[in-house]
Amino acid sequence: MTYPYDNLENFTLKSLIDRSVALYPNEPALAKVGQDPMSYDELRQTIQETIIMLHDNGIKKGEKVAILSENMPNWGVAYLSITYFGAVAVPILPDFHTSDVHHIIHHSEAKAIFVSHKHLSTIEELNDSKLHFVIKLDDLKMVNPLTNHSYISKTKQNIRLDKELSVPAEDDMAALLYTSGTTGNSKGVMLSHKNLTTNALSTYSKIEIHPSDVFLSILPLAHTLECTVGFLVPILHGASVVYIDKVPTPSVLLKAFGVVKPTMMVSVPLIIEKIYKNKVLPKLTDSFIMRTLYKLPFFRKKLNKIAGKKLIDTFGGRLRFFGIGGAGISPYVENFLKEAEFPYIIGYGLTETAPLLAGTVLGSNVKLKSTGTVFPYVEVKVKDPDDETGSGELLFKSPSLMMGYYKDEKLSAEVIDNDGWFHSGDLGYVDEDGYIFINGRSKNVIIGSGGENIFPEQIEATINQNEAVLESLVMMKGDRLIAKIHLDYELIDKRFEAHNLPDCEVKAKINDLLEDMRQDVNTQVAAYAKILKFIEQIEPFIKTPTKKIKRFLYVE
Repeated sequence: MTYPYDNLENFTLKSLIDRSVALYPNEPALAKVGQDPMSYDELRQTIQETIIMLHDNGIKKGEKVAILSENMPNWGVAYLSITYFGAVAVPILPDFHTSDVHHIIHHSEAKAIFVSHKHLSTIEELNDSKLHFVIKLDDLKMVNPLTNHSYISKTKQNIRLDKELSVPAEDDMAALLYTSGTTGNSKGVMLSHKNLTTNALSTYSKIEIHPSDVFLSILPLAHTLECTVGFLVPILHGASVVYIDKVPTPSVLLKAFGVVKPTMMVSVPLIIEKIYKNKVLPKLTDSFIMRTLYKLPFFRKKLNKIAGKKLIDTFGGRLRFFGIGGAGISPYVENFLKEAEFPYIIGYGLTETAPLLAGTVLGSNVKLKSTGTVFPYVEVKVKDPDDETGSGELLFKSPSLMMGYYKDEKLSAEVIDNDGWFHSGDLGYVDEDGYIFINGRSKNVIIGSGGENIFPEQIEATINQNEAVLESLVMMKGDRLIAKIHLDYELIDKRFEAHNLPDCEVKAKINDLLEDMRQDVNTQVAAYAKILKFIEQIEPFIKTPTKKIKRFLYVE
């Protein structure tokens, strides 16, 4: 494998950071919004000091060190320090339940953990683990009350970086990531240095990145999408990353856009879909004349182009790359982004592939509803394609394919066959130009009464076009389809002037609205995919970190 990057000794994270520090020592590297960034040379110094701390307290090559924290510059310091000498990083999503965090620490057999002050109580409640010491991520100092001092005294090594230091090999495990899937099965995905490094390197085929680029990080770093595309990729190119230290609500994001003026971002579809439905669409349809014009293709394209320029201004005026991944984007939102000439790229992949497998190219003649073509050295084929549609399970070969599931050889063998093909669990097809189209997850497919394959994700995308819908979930009840609908209650209140009506009248109006929506959706789907009933879902659906609904919680 060859990539257009010189001075890279091998496919390890150590080699990646060494190269960047040598090439970009004085460039800004990591920062929080509104704070001065640390340079790449300062990042190197902090990594070295952290490596010494880990070594001196007994951490050896191959041993696991967990990270539990919200995003901050020191998250990256911890990750690169752990992996630099061959130890294994175990990133834990900060919104995992306490019991899940404890399970991961036990299952991974982590010897130490970096934890932010915000999540320290989760570790204080931990019993019977193999953790020997805790480092507070905010200041990179040991938490004495949670440290096994007898272990430290026995294993203290006093190793310095000017002496021999363990070096990772390309095929050594670098990270152990525990997924939080829509089916409820949390699995430990083992990713090697080669998996992660080659995945970061392969992005050259889709986007050009410069040291002057500024990434705004809003997704959790413990998720592979953000860790690879929003962290390792900018580090590779000497770009800088800025972190928000608050929950990325619309108001927080707007302030951050104004301060950071990012050139690049990585997001999940839900964020840009909310921006479109809540900020863009209302302005394009706020009068009878505007609504009428917006229905006409010629005027819609003109209006969308104007809206696109204003949207970029909202992001700070410098945005030239907005990566979307983690879930499928609604076709109507993508159509807006394309007509608005918004600089978006659709990416596709899984945690098991570190994660990127395919993506669109910025500024190209994008094929709507496609996740683009495969990255360099990635192969794709369709298993048992349907004679009419060509659709079947998508199988991949990739240098970023995981080593397997931790402590689960049986499950590993189920998804990686003897010929090295990874069975993605996604159903779709590849067109004559090599563009991949995803229909949905095989585990989510609903079999109709006539044996038809019904993809709930596609029906949900149709339902979600309605401005009053925030999210929806289609499922089978008995032998008929139903849909649970979570509405935009702020919009509902304004539309019905709910504050002037008794609750029973508001409920009646909502029921009428749901029925009107159901009838409208049924005109847009196949006869076998028509919905029997729309049911109001008052509370938001529980979702994964990439904002996909945890379907298994709602199956009836």
